[in-house]
Amino acid sequence: MVKVTLKDGKIIEVEKGTKVSDIAMKISPALYKKSLGAKINGKRAELMTEINEDSDLEILTFGDEDGKWTLRHTGSHILAQAVKRLYPNVKLAIGPAIDTGFYYDFDADFSFTPEILEKIQSEMKKIVKEDLKLERFELPREEAIKYMAEKGEDYKVELIQDLPQGEVISFYKQGDFVDLCAGPHVPSTKKVKAIKLLSLAGAYWRGNENNKMLQRIYGTAFTKQSELDEYINMLEEAKKRDHRKIGKELGLFAIHEEGPGFPFFYPKGMVLRNILEDYWREVHRKAGYNEIKTPVILNEALWHQSGHWDHYKENMYFTKIDGEDYAIKPMNCPGAMLVFKDGMHSYRDLPLRLGELGLVHRHELSGALHGLMRVRCFTQDDAHIFMTEEQITDEVLGVIKLIDGFYKMFGFQYFVELSTRPENSMGSDEAWEVATEGLRAALEKAGLEYKVNEGDGAFYGPKIDFHLRDCIGRTWQCGTIQLDFQLPERFDLSYIGKDGEKHRPVTIHRVVFGSIERFIGILTEHFAGAFPTWLAPVQVRIMNITDRSLEYCEKLEQILKDKDLRVETDFRNEKIGYKIREAQMQKIPYMLVIGDKEMAEGKVAVRSRKDGDLGAMSVEEFVNKLQAEVDNKVNSL
Repeated sequence: MVKVTLKDGKIIEVEKGTKVSDIAMKISPALYKKSLGAKINGKRAELMTEINEDSDLEILTFGDEDGKWTLRHTGSHILAQAVKRLYPNVKLAIGPAIDTGFYYDFDADFSFTPEILEKIQSEMKKIVKEDLKLERFELPREEAIKYMAEKGEDYKVELIQDLPQGEVISFYKQGDFVDLCAGPHVPSTKKVKAIKLLSLAGAYWRGNENNKMLQRIYGTAFTKQSELDEYINMLEEAKKRDHRKIGKELGLFAIHEEGPGFPFFYPKGMVLRNILEDYWREVHRKAGYNEIKTPVILNEALWHQSGHWDHYKENMYFTKIDGEDYAIKPMNCPGAMLVFKDGMHSYRDLPLRLGELGLVHRHELSGALHGLMRVRCFTQDDAHIFMTEEQITDEVLGVIKLIDGFYKMFGFQYFVELSTRPENSMGSDEAWEVATEGLRAALEKAGLEYKVNEGDGAFYGPKIDFHLRDCIGRTWQCGTIQLDFQLPERFDLSYIGKDGEKHRPVTIHRVVFGSIERFIGILTEHFAGAFPTWLAPVQVRIMNITDRSLEYCEKLEQILKDKDLRVETDFRNEKIGYKIREAQMQKIPYMLVIGDKEMAEGKVAVRSRKDGDLGAMSVEEFVNKLQAEVDNKVNSL
């Protein structure tokens, strides 16, 4: 007998060699029916895997991220099998599962058209209904190469040749289709009850622009048709909310072909941006941060010292000044290190919190650029906290509290991940252990649920990432807290301790917005451009019915401006219904319609973007209502 420890801590005993699927049935027939795979001692595995020793076991369903991954990985094989059935001469490249579904890259001597995608989709549904078993088998290296070469799968041959010597080379068979794959998969194609192709794109083989351009087909898969329908509806809603479209329609921002990846902010976009930056400054001032500004261009030697050169140089821009090499900063951290170093510090000065709205530049491939979400220059709301080891937990807790309040102000929910040491990292095991446990202790003290994301930390330290969830269910990684023992060492930072001796500080790197540009893109889509009154670039539009009320309208405009409210006018010789529709299209929170009656009574007829006609109000009553929304930062969706 062997002992199996389940996710809830319960321990059960089973015969040696018992399959995971049998354990799932033993726990509950309902669980067996929903099960897609497993995690054994933290590693993904299949339901057919045998348990031969004491193990930790998690049965995966579609409610688990790893369960989704397993199902969608099988979805990519179903796509590849359908393509090969219909077009045998197409060559296979790679087909992984991704966060939202899966894709597969193909080398074809024709273009996949919407009509062809429909044929592939129909064939995929047939494969699902055929209930084909997914069976794993292994081959020695040379046999594996020969096997794929005989099938004419050149890309698979290259992948096998690049595998380390001695590594197991595994394949998966489903019916007449075989693919090189490490797995795992669901037991049969019938588990993939709802599958759909979504889009088509180009992709260089292995992401290298010097290689051949392949055709990438994206798809997604669910265990229920209702879940797929809900997801498709979300995608349709996301199209309507595309920040690039809304940003252009509302005159907020744009990307011009003269500067791909370099955003232009227009007057209304600058209003929104300045509101966000002002709010950032207000929150940070109250939390004890001091604002700094560091240069955009710094000597190349600095980036060698910081370690960014070894880990990030491919994403950096360079220039020469007076014959010397300089780099345009991709991060603000080294500048903050120099600010701290330029002075003597006592333990009484710590923690020292330095905040910066710093413009950074990073080289992104043109194919990766996407509106404000993926750009080549952006403003990062960095802060660097210099502290003693004893202050780690309290300072991380303080940042968590600040971020929590910040996101709630915008109406966002979020979830948290703790990312641990990556392979490509700096520093000792001991320093990483202290840093990781410091973050873990703060999360547990804050009472936050979190997921561990193994190996995804920064090269200088572990981190806590905050993932926002918007109003249509999408998630965005924004805030981060990174604990760093490495840069203080590299920059020889020190403070004078109670003992009168020099000691090394610890640094927290953290952002809240992440990138202001990206956060504006997220907000634009979250609110679909209908920003709450406190954020709206234009809060009120005054519209006259006839020219007789022009003077009254102009006085009203000045009253609102004097109250620091953002107002514009529409005095065009157009019908009032047309003016109202245009104001609605511009997502303006309030419209004031002024005619003879309003002028005579000294009132305003108020229309709300959300609630329609609110009737007549005195000017004072309307101003009080508006100011209350602004002051309370009401975020109605």
